Amino acid sequence: MPQIHADRQHVTQITIVESEPDKQAEALSVMTERARFMARQPGFISISLHRSLDGRRIVNYVQWQNSDLLRSAHQSPEFRKQWGHFDEITSEIDPHLYEVSAVIDGKA
Repeated sequence: MPQIHADRQHVTQITIVESEPDKQAEALSVMTERARFMARQPGFISISLHRSLDGRRIVNYVQWQNSDLLRSAHQSPEFRKQWGHFDEITSEIDPHLYEVSAVIDGKA
């Protein structure tokens, strides 16, 4: 479950993946398989995958305890084993690290 709090900083990586609409489902399937692997790695907090309604993008919202543990999980051979195939079904992968600056919910 995502834990979004401005006062408790975890590492947040948001990755926007672009693909053609006819490849979005396959890209999402690969990302879901990878997410299941990542969920078993040290430092994991959560992964949320979002697909755009136009079929062109997937947004991957990752929360990790710290950047070193996230980097280690990304470098795992099991995580990277389908990297070549993933590059074939996507046109752009754009990951960046973020910190939460504000959270406003329906209770405010």
